[in-house]
Amino acid sequence: MIGSAARLAHDRAVANGYGTNEKALKYLHQDYETLRNECLQSGTLFKDTSFPAIHSSLGFNELGANSSKVQGVVWKRPTELCSSPQFISGGATRTDICQGALGDCWLLAAIASLTLNEQVLSRVVPKDQSFQENYAGIFHFQFWQFGEWVDVVIDDRLPTKKGELVFVHSAEGTEFWSALLEKAYAKLNGSYEALSGGATTEGFEDFTGGLAEWYDLKKAPNDLYKIIQKALKTGSLLGCSIDITSAAETEAITFQKLVKGHAYSVTAAEEVDYRGRMEKLIRIRNPWGEVEWTGAWSDNSSEWNSVDPSKKDRLIKRCDDGEFWMSYNDFLRHYSRLEICNLTPDTLSSDKYKKWSLVKMDGTWRRGSTAGGCRNYPDTFWMNPQYLLKLNEEDDDPGDGEEGCTFIVGLIQKNRRKARKIGEDMHTIGFAIYELLLQMRGQTNVHLSRDFFSCGTKPKTALTPS
Repeated sequence: MIGSAARLAHDRAVANGYGTNEKALKYLHQDYETLRNECLQSGTLFKDTSFPAIHSSLGFNELGANSSKVQGVVWKRPTELCSSPQFISGGATRTDICQGALGDCWLLAAIASLTLNEQVLSRVVPKDQSFQENYAGIFHFQFWQFGEWVDVVIDDRLPTKKGELVFVHSAEGTEFWSALLEKAYAKLNGSYEALSGGATTEGFEDFTGGLAEWYDLKKAPNDLYKIIQKALKTGSLLGCSIDITSAAETEAITFQKLVKGHAYSVTAAEEVDYRGRMEKLIRIRNPWGEVEWTGAWSDNSSEWNSVDPSKKDRLIKRCDDGEFWMSYNDFLRHYSRLEICNLTPDTLSSDKYKKWSLVKMDGTWRRGSTAGGCRNYPDTFWMNPQYLLKLNEEDDDPGDGEEGCTFIVGLIQKNRRKARKIGEDMHTIGFAIYELLLQMRGQTNVHLSRDFFSCGTKPKTALTPS
């Protein structure tokens, strides 16, 4: 009954507009304004009992209480680390994000891309937070979780060793928005260690509520460079990585200083006049804040000497900040995967910015009732959850000349990072899309039977993410 009551209360809140970015749900029922006012009135600094400054908040295995990696960790507030800490100084930039002793480069690459769009950043990092005005040791951030925005409150006690932050930090050491954002995301997922390993697209989606897609750069479409440029212009977030063939290659550095199995963010795409022809360039950032490409078009390469000085000065900074340019052809040659999170996905294929119609459906696979397995099990496959989709309008500009209605399907597993603490991880799941038979069209209550699948009907699309 308690679960039903909680669900009913949640549904009522959503019906009243809660769960949007403007009315984010209070994570663990913690209200930022109320808690901050209580601290200001009592003259105390906030201590978050729901994510305390103890070993369990760091991790459970590699960062567990008995791990040598956490020995000597002391939780300190920014006011204890420097004389004049800043939340954001001079605007949030991608150079504010340097990776620490945690394998969450995928997350930091997403955060770095987030800084390229101030409007999107402000949805995740609420403004009017500082260490100067109304400081009470409390901050908050907003994340998109499975169709809803949640507001996560934290205190500003951060893990340190020898007076320096253990995890993400700014290059200058006096700016703390990125470290606090990482802590809020760790709280949402159960611990810092739960953030180790992942795909940049996951961070993209949790920061925007957008829909992510990826491209195999060995099979890149001919118009991918235009897609990248348009995605950047429309505020989409982009990441890239180099595949590894074995665990031993993880974060191995090539002779031209590219890191394998590591998440980078794509921050710009420009064309320059180079010796009478236009050269396509890509700007990429390593979240480590160092270790940069040393090949053609790198910071100190001779190619820049043949570029108009004004454009050269605008594009390049000769410093080891983790950001570098490379030619588009080298990008395709060296990188394996490009990830794009579309805030308005249709802008990638149309010059007319239209909004998608969005439908969110929740379901579960339950052993013995709705867990029918994949299509290799025809006797039970029909028992899986089914959803009927009706497409009412044709695309105004189909692009490829064929009539049709474009739609995108995304499949999300809930709370899997939290389950790592008990030894679980992501499940192998997937979906298949079928076209209804003519005699079924127009019906609203349709559940495809065993006979439908046993007669050899093949899906229009099938996807099994790993």
